[in-house]
Amino acid sequence: MGSRPEGFAYVRRGDGSVVVTHHGRVAATLRGGRAAEFLAEVEDDPQLAMARWTGNYRHGNERTARQHPRNRR
Repeated sequence: MGSRPEGFAYVRRGDGSVVVTHHGRVAATLRGGRAAEFLAEVEDDPQLAMARWTGNYRHGNERTARQHPRNRR
């Protein structure tokens, strides 16, 4: 599959929300129950968890797309 995600960071705010950034740009803002779920999951592998929660990760179909006749050159 793809390489390991990197460049993610998160900030826990006083109101309970969590802001996830990717290379300094806001990628997601989580509030309430979703923020609590995220914080419980982020302890294991922070970069992978943040990539998954923001939707910014490889899906495994890049090679298939590259080989599609429309994308060949």
